[in-house]
Amino acid sequence: MKNRNEMTDVHDKFTRSYNMSRIKGSDTKPELTVRRFLYAKGLRYRLNVKKLPGTPDLVFARYKAVVFVHGCFWHAHKGCRYFKLPVTRRDWWKEKLEGTKKRDQEAIEELQRLGWRVAVIWECQLKGKQKGEHLTRLYQWVKNQKNEKFL
Repeated sequence: MKNRNEMTDVHDKFTRSYNMSRIKGSDTKPELTVRRFLYAKGLRYRLNVKKLPGTPDLVFARYKAVVFVHGCFWHAHKGCRYFKLPVTRRDWWKEKLEGTKKRDQEAIEELQRLGWRVAVIWECQLKGKQKGEHLTRLYQWVKNQKNEKFL
């Protein structure tokens, strides 16, 4: 009998591969929500600037600020109801997601070292009643230009 970590997938390899290929890395619903809100408020930004560490989702050069829009699963949002470590291939997923978190932290530290202000907004913050509050707070953080944390 297989243990829980070695359960077979409910899909064959082709179907799983196809499903995984459909997962978007940019222009996700949470990203579009943030972009539309900030654009409507008059903020202009550049998208996915590859020359900056971590390729931030939004770059506000005028304000020396960058924003990362993190998906709760893909960035292992600790304590979030939208993050649950998969049962299948648990060790592989754990290693993958820990690597993502480590790269995120390294990028944030490097951006701060270069003088950028860094904000991380989570997918879960863009759902429910608190969505407008979080977006307004993000807008104020960008405009404020103080080096306070928004993580």
